[in-house]
Amino acid sequence: MHKNLLIIDGYDRQGRANLAQAGCTLAGTLYERMIKRFLPDARITILHPADSDEALPHGSGLHAYDAALWTGSSLTIYHQTPEVLRQVSLARALFKEGVPSFGSCWALQIASLAAGGTCRLNPNGREFGIARKISLTDKGRGHPLYKDKAPVFDGFTSHFDDVETLPAGAVHLAGNRITPVQAAIVEKDGTPFWAVQYHPEYDLKEIAALTRFRMDGLVSEGRFENHDAANRFVVELETLHNNPGRFDIAWRLGLDQDVTDETTRTLEVRNWVNAVLRKT
Repeated sequence: MHKNLLIIDGYDRQGRANLAQAGCTLAGTLYERMIKRFLPDARITILHPADSDEALPHGSGLHAYDAALWTGSSLTIYHQTPEVLRQVSLARALFKEGVPSFGSCWALQIASLAAGGTCRLNPNGREFGIARKISLTDKGRGHPLYKDKAPVFDGFTSHFDDVETLPAGAVHLAGNRITPVQAAIVEKDGTPFWAVQYHPEYDLKEIAALTRFRMDGLVSEGRFENHDAANRFVVELETLHNNPGRFDIAWRLGLDQDVTDETTRTLEVRNWVNAVLRKT
């Protein structure tokens, strides 16, 4: 299926440099790898709208794309900086031009803000590593985004902010104790944006790299007793990534196929492709 897809990498230039220096994979690259599992022949354009020197498509230029996919970001959604506002404007343009979107983390916040909702610093604190016990709402259990998904599941995550209020007409699909809005369908100008707060594009190796990158903050928050404990966690994640049969590590860390199995982890992406893209 030769689809033209626009991947919108939400990180600014400094954020991307920080990720690369820490050994993390750039967000746009992660998304390209993930979508290519389902659409190997897709033509991909990666855009960095936070960069002031990067031209943004608009109007008829957006019609060249069958869909947009939004990554995470290290920016803060409720800070009305040019880097944020450029992305909100792009989301509104995509809504207006009828280009459907899918995305994770930052994407859910962008979609909500662009359509009239609000976001905040999560009062429950940072959610990092594994988002536990994400539970589908009644509407989530019947929605095609969650076809074949368990009604309660875990997902990879890394965020400080969350959606405070969904825009009018949005459909709340999932949540957990830390982050009440873990997934929603946002629609504006008749155009759907399917988004989740967790990260189906991550794997164990990526969470290990992010843990190493954000270790000082995680230790200071008490999530690890000290840096040695955090480093042991990183080593175990990397070991399990390279040796999936290490049930002892998976058991000790409380990990199952929700996050260790790529097919299960990316069901939402498969379902979006089948429900939205294969109909266009």
